Amino acid sequence: MDKVLVIGACGQVGTELVENLQYIHGSSQVVASDIKTPINEVFSNSEFVHLNVLDKAQIKEVFQTHKPTIVYHLAALLSATAEENPKFGWELNMDGTFNIFDACIEHGVKRIFWPSSIAVFGPTTPRVNTPQSTILEPNTIYGITKLTGERYCEYYFNRYNLDVRSIRYPGLIGWKSFPGGGTTDYAVDIFHQALKNGQYDCFLNEQTTLPMMHMEDAVRATLEITDAPSNLIKVRSSYNIAGVSFNPEQLTQEIKKHIPQFKISYHPDHRQKIANSWPESIDDQIARADWGWQEKYNLEKLVVNILDNLR
Repeated sequence: MDKVLVIGACGQVGTELVENLQYIHGSSQVVASDIKTPINEVFSNSEFVHLNVLDKAQIKEVFQTHKPTIVYHLAALLSATAEENPKFGWELNMDGTFNIFDACIEHGVKRIFWPSSIAVFGPTTPRVNTPQSTILEPNTIYGITKLTGERYCEYYFNRYNLDVRSIRYPGLIGWKSFPGGGTTDYAVDIFHQALKNGQYDCFLNEQTTLPMMHMEDAVRATLEITDAPSNLIKVRSSYNIAGVSFNPEQLTQEIKKHIPQFKISYHPDHRQKIANSWPESIDDQIARADWGWQEKYNLEKLVVNILDNLR
């Protein structure tokens, strides 16, 4: 039986991923880890260990104790947060990745998932239907670390035969955890504020169209690419995947169908510059062809699902 280790488990993706993995593999076969103390009750069902990905001795102890065969390495400083402390963003995102990749080689891990992001694209990238292979000139420290990480994924596969799989996450929208410091966080917080206060002050302008995805779709994509036969994974850097693209005004109009009195105001901040450098839509035909990716949620279904669950 596979033993699964989730690193950075307390974040948006990790919380829902752990819950799904418990169902698939059994709670006893899943180990969750993070530098933070978990608050979600899902973590009480499996063993939880505190893990700092910059501490090699601690990493070695966790790998020796639990002997994982599949690893999901999610620990990272996200786009907006990393801009506040670029040097630490580089250290955590890159040194942490090297440490985990090396541990996977040393301890015979058979598969590892490492997430990339649309942040690898930059202002020179084609913004509409951004192709799989294109110009990659990110202008944020988060994007720079993700681009470097993609190159290392391919390098570790070719040099060490480490079976790394990766997808470029768009903005992720879920209801089971709070935002984690990303530029697309407005699309999560807006639902909480709509239900709580009936209004929201958005840090992006109303026409900022970005690729987004329901968290359920993102977690399913993560599981599907990790479980796919190795011969189907032909992109060893990171796959484009797409869900739905929209801007704050379009999201607001959809929310108002359910909360007519909802109001939004706009005061763009430093995150607007980051968002302006990212694509509006993503071409993910290669992921669909290689391992069968298919999203479930469009904008209408996404809004209904998030509001119903938050209520």
